[in-house]
Amino acid sequence: MSKDSSDKSAADFFPDRKSLKAFREAAADCKGCDLWKRGTQTVFGEGPRRAEVLFVGDQPGNEEDLTGKPFVGPAGRLLNTALVEAGIDRDRTYVTNIVKHFKWEPRGKRRIHKKPNAREVTACRPWLEAEISLVKPKVIVCLGATAAQALLGSKFKVSKQRGQFIESTLAPYIMATVHPSSILRAPDDETRRIEKREFINDLKRVAGVLSKS
Repeated sequence: MSKDSSDKSAADFFPDRKSLKAFREAAADCKGCDLWKRGTQTVFGEGPRRAEVLFVGDQPGNEEDLTGKPFVGPAGRLLNTALVEAGIDRDRTYVTNIVKHFKWEPRGKRRIHKKPNAREVTACRPWLEAEISLVKPKVIVCLGATAAQALLGSKFKVSKQRGQFIESTLAPYIMATVHPSSILRAPDDETRRIEKREFINDLKRVAGVLSKS
């Protein structure tokens, strides 16, 4: 008897060989939840096998969905500039998302980001757990509330605990901060400048930890 779709998860599509390449290829055929029906393609994580920092967001956006690569849109470009200012080598980082397909709703001719629900997050989580176990980062940085609550618990509040290192079995250091997309949505240039500076300050705490290694 085939599994009901609500009982499926990414784990049902795991490859026999445990490597990032094998997992990336297997994820391309994932139907662990219904998001594959709307997304153009799976957007798996990218970065070196032994990256020191693993950044995890909520889900790929429009540009990521079209290219198949994570963090290549406006939020990804802001992250790249912030990393430079914080003194973190982008080539030493791995970037990924909790959910590997773009969840969207139409608004005119545009496809607008829609927050993944608990079922979708739970179904997709095994891919992220596999990435973390293979990369073994020194630091995990959760970008935004969806990623933070998925990894640090549903009661975690980014607004209250951002930039703080939290005890976790996932990595020696884990922290949460805002998602770069929230900075881009700031109502004016001054607010955007302030929020970007706070974001960079959070990343500098990560850089401080890396400098001790």
